[in-house]
Amino acid sequence: MTDKASLRADDLRTFYGEPILLARNKVLPRLDHHCRDFIARSPFLVLGTADAQGNQDVSPRGDPPGFVKVMADGRLAIPDRPGNRRVDSLTNIALSPKVALLFMVPGFDETVRVNGRAEITRDPALLEALSVKGRPAVAAILVEVDEAFFHCAKSLIRSALWDPATRADRRQMPSLGQIIADQIDGVDPEAADEVVEESNRTWLY
Repeated sequence: MTDKASLRADDLRTFYGEPILLARNKVLPRLDHHCRDFIARSPFLVLGTADAQGNQDVSPRGDPPGFVKVMADGRLAIPDRPGNRRVDSLTNIALSPKVALLFMVPGFDETVRVNGRAEITRDPALLEALSVKGRPAVAAILVEVDEAFFHCAKSLIRSALWDPATRADRRQMPSLGQIIADQIDGVDPEAADEVVEESNRTWLY
């Protein structure tokens, strides 16, 4: 179903106008020293992937600042840690290598966006180099950078994301175990919460 007021691709430029010079020309074909510096400070990114049919997935990734390594050849190495074993992102990459990354640094309202092509590796030396608390990564996502650029601060300013005054009380919503129990028949909420807590205690690394 299409809304009568929806814009087609060829309508967008007419409606929005041309981008300003800074926005149009800021895209780099590789990481410069500012992008590398930002990535070295980042403890969190969002990874966007799609399968061969275009079905999309977005996955958060986090570790201590600098967990994503910039290789000597300019590629990015993103560690994959123990998790829920869905491997949605990794399966998509194996089928369709194009990825999009959004890096964030707490306290910075700007973000860094990277678009590129990825592959999955189990190279032992690299997994060891991506260790945290003595535990190597399970696998690594290697990203060949096609585009990199800084994204302006407007969205994070609007959201006041880093402002402590905007932090919500987690108790405003049920526990994750209760949410899962409400969504899946036959799941006991207390047992689900125990599984979640045990996972957080033992499966991080």
